[in-house]
Amino acid sequence: MRPIPSQKISKSALKVWRITGLFETLLFAIFPVGYLFLIHFFQFPKWIVWLLILIIFFIGIIKVMIIPTIRWRRWRYEVYESEVDLQYGMIVIRRVLIPMIRVQHVDTRQGPLLRRYGLATVTITTAATVHQIPALSEGRAAILRDQISKLATEADKDV
Repeated sequence: MRPIPSQKISKSALKVWRITGLFETLLFAIFPVGYLFLIHFFQFPKWIVWLLILIIFFIGIIKVMIIPTIRWRRWRYEVYESEVDLQYGMIVIRRVLIPMIRVQHVDTRQGPLLRRYGLATVTITTAATVHQIPALSEGRAAILRDQISKLATEADKDV
């Protein structure tokens, strides 16, 4: 059996994923606000508002504290001469091998939140799929992008 990939993504990914989880949770806050608005026009029970707030609070704890920590601990990658090995997932752990000969395009991308924390995502495109290695430091992402591109070019020459 193949060993688990040894490379981890940046610990700053936790900050980015927690902020993203917070924004997603705030979107859920629309429901109790909307329900409070409806209470003024219709005779709906007020206890439902408190139930919605409690549910959103627990969703927030899960999305901000628990999920990012598990994601960060499980995300691993390794770049070999002939393939890229990815391992990720929370409940279902996925293990993906991307043969270098199949790699068509490699790039990096940054959204505003990733840029704020000096992170970038490496995107590996094959004919059938797109794979990502999220939240690497900008320098590490650029080196990895160039390394995979070079290895893919060399693998293509060998065929």
